[in-house]
Amino acid sequence: MQVRRLSPEEHILTRALYEEAFSEDSQEFVDYYYTEKTADNQIYVLEEDGGIASMAHLNPYTLAVNGNEKKAHYIVAVATKEDCRRRGYMAAVLKKALQDLYQAGEIFTFLMPASEQIYEPFDFRTVLEQERPYVNSVEGWMQVKEADCPALADAADRYLRQKYQVYAVRDAKYYHRMLREYESDGGKLLIKKAEDGTVKDFAIWVPELEEKKPKIMVRILDVRRMLMSLRLNYLTGVCFTVTDPLIEENNRCLVLTGTEFSGIMLMDAKPENSEGILPIRALTNLIFGVKTPEELRKTPGVEMTDRMEEELKKIIPLSGMYLNEVV
Repeated sequence: MQVRRLSPEEHILTRALYEEAFSEDSQEFVDYYYTEKTADNQIYVLEEDGGIASMAHLNPYTLAVNGNEKKAHYIVAVATKEDCRRRGYMAAVLKKALQDLYQAGEIFTFLMPASEQIYEPFDFRTVLEQERPYVNSVEGWMQVKEADCPALADAADRYLRQKYQVYAVRDAKYYHRMLREYESDGGKLLIKKAEDGTVKDFAIWVPELEEKKPKIMVRILDVRRMLMSLRLNYLTGVCFTVTDPLIEENNRCLVLTGTEFSGIMLMDAKPENSEGILPIRALTNLIFGVKTPEELRKTPGVEMTDRMEEELKKIIPLSGMYLNEVV
């Protein structure tokens, strides 16, 4: 039994497992995925008896986080052969992928769960419900063409930059790929233009709308880099301990200081100076605005003094997120 990252030339070897696990996907979509997405993604597998028993695909995106670009991977197509399930294979694949992403310096990763309960033991936490601009009819819209993609990217970037703290950076390539993705499954990208040709609005039409809004879960990878990506609303100084059962390097006691002007600065500290303990799942809930410091104090494993609670309130959470990617 071996867990490893495949070479790009080996990516096609996972197609049989993909088609077994995601039989609801059309042949056209799978063709698109294995032509387009696997060209630049990472695929981790567990091999047994010379075959692939479990896998996870990591699709690359550039995210804007508080105005700074960060490389991140979207975990998709997590699957295990039916006769190999409940053996811990998926856990082994995910742990290897998460540790490698930490070593690569990425601050967090995200996924759309089939079930939140599957990923909660790995300290993924649900941070948002996706909002996709679906419409019921194409009437009054024009279909997006390849030539529209640069202008569409510019318009989307201006809109997202003004409204959100975290989002996938758009460029012409992003929309070229998105156009092929939706067309492969019978969908359409739609656009409205002003008289001068500028983009007024954007929408998506699909043959069948999803009944539920998909959820996005996040897992912090590098505590220090994650914290230094945040902003403060006032002079702050607090010392606390982070615990992480999967990424050993995140287990540390930190002094967090800074102002609304300087941003966050971090130093390692002695455990005896710690004002509390934040498990990585609790820190995720804090950073992404899922729970307030007051609410966190009531959750298992969390310890904090009154002063620590007040200081953590000065961290501006990343609650303005727009991650609506499918794969």
